[in-house]
Amino acid sequence: MISEQGYTLDLAASALPAGPATELRFHIRGADGKPVTQYQKSHDKDLHLIAVRRDLTGFQHLHPVLAADGTWSVPLALTAGQWRVFADFVPAGGEGLTLGADLAVAGSYTPQPLPEQVATAQVDGYTVTLNGTLEPGASSQLTLSVSRDGEPVTDLQPYLGAYGHLVALRDGDLAYLHVHPAGEPGDGATKPGPDITFHTTTPSAGSYRLFLDFQHQGKVRTAAFTVHTNPASTTPDPTPSPTAGASSHEHGNGGSHG
Repeated sequence: MISEQGYTLDLAASALPAGPATELRFHIRGADGKPVTQYQKSHDKDLHLIAVRRDLTGFQHLHPVLAADGTWSVPLALTAGQWRVFADFVPAGGEGLTLGADLAVAGSYTPQPLPEQVATAQVDGYTVTLNGTLEPGASSQLTLSVSRDGEPVTDLQPYLGAYGHLVALRDGDLAYLHVHPAGEPGDGATKPGPDITFHTTTPSAGSYRLFLDFQHQGKVRTAAFTVHTNPASTTPDPTPSPTAGASSHEHGNGGSHG
């Protein structure tokens, strides 16, 4: 949602050109309409900006700079298409919020189909393996394991207060799900790889795109996965009785997080 709990994401422009990085400017406005200038750090940052193309083929996780007057700014280099940006933040004295707004990027483009579900992703010479399933309406545990050249990576570096940061988005409406890492660096129990474990709750059956950011040897990399909710956890529509006539009713799963 663009507004929630009295806070509104206000983009200075609803469109950007494609190609080289162009500055995106925005405000988080409070109920009084004034820009918010005080924030509480979450995952080591005052605000996380996620930019994702609507067909889920483009993804960026950025950390804008805040000016004294409450203006956030960050350079964005985007391909042509329809994008959505999410501001994930905690206002001082408030609760964590995620606000989203559409952003058009001019130019010719063809929406791409959602990539198939596979258990592994390759990025920059690393292999990331996903274990776990998504259960609609229930807490699910996902474990992502990082390896390189066939060997497990056991010296991941902390990134945003954890050994990995995971963003989950629902295909279709781009519902943004909060995904929480299990443990943190320095807690005496969480190892720096190869496994990174997360917990999330999917609000409904459907397909989701997961983006894992992890840091190794001073560089952050992103691995992406398509995950469909576990079909065994969905309830099939009841079969109409012979006397029920020609009409039937479809039963859908509700629930959405903006």
